[in-house]
Amino acid sequence: MPRFAANLSMLYNEHAFLDRFAAAAADGFRAVEYLFPYEFEAAELARRLQAHGLEQVLFNAPPGDWAAGERGLACLPGREREFRQGIEQALAYAEVLRCPRIHVMAGLAPAGVERSRLQATYEDNLAWAAGQAAAAGRDLLIEPINPRDIPGFFLNRQDEAHRVVQAVGAPNLKVQMDLYHCQVVEGDLAMKIRQYLPTGRVGHFQIAGVPQRHEPDLGELNYPYLFGVIDEVAAACGWTGWVGCEYRPARGAVPDGTRAGLGWLPR
Repeated sequence: MPRFAANLSMLYNEHAFLDRFAAAAADGFRAVEYLFPYEFEAAELARRLQAHGLEQVLFNAPPGDWAAGERGLACLPGREREFRQGIEQALAYAEVLRCPRIHVMAGLAPAGVERSRLQATYEDNLAWAAGQAAAAGRDLLIEPINPRDIPGFFLNRQDEAHRVVQAVGAPNLKVQMDLYHCQVVEGDLAMKIRQYLPTGRVGHFQIAGVPQRHEPDLGELNYPYLFGVIDEVAAACGWTGWVGCEYRPARGAVPDGTRAGLGWLPR
């Protein structure tokens, strides 16, 4: 079976954020991911990880003004300085948390700006960031996100993401393959896993049920079959990454709401 990481931004929301580490460990998770660590001191997060025997496997670089609706800076002309400062901050956190991967959100495509200009800015920013990350021993990830959940997001498809990775040409720049987003936009998930995982350009998976983004056993996807495909292809190509559980528990933020929905999780 793949190795599963609890996404603490979505799971265990009945607990304060810092208490979610203990809850995830109590349910058998050995790794965590989340959107952003920056509200908290890196040393405090590291203490929580160590106390509960958890590995930090992923978090996001600063996305700009999240509360105002920004969803990343990488493709935005004129925001390069802020983008670079965010990457430096993310790498500092990754060092303390011993986190090997940082997700860099592309951002929303501004109206009236030619896509070619956004593409050039995106690739230039990623090339610079990948160089900084390589010096620190980290991978950078880019993620196609469906335009239903985030209208106007710059990167939507797997083939687009893989072309960007190839164009930049940095070995530590990889794709975060979220099967929820991929199903909404493209479908044909098993064949896409078989197509892309052997390339070495897939750094991380994420999962959720489709269409409501609840537990993986709710909705239209046959995740036990897809986990088998990941296992088969990973064994053949040597992939040893993680699968992030980035879903909203159907029971909501109620006591044991996440735990009650873990019947899908292979033990």
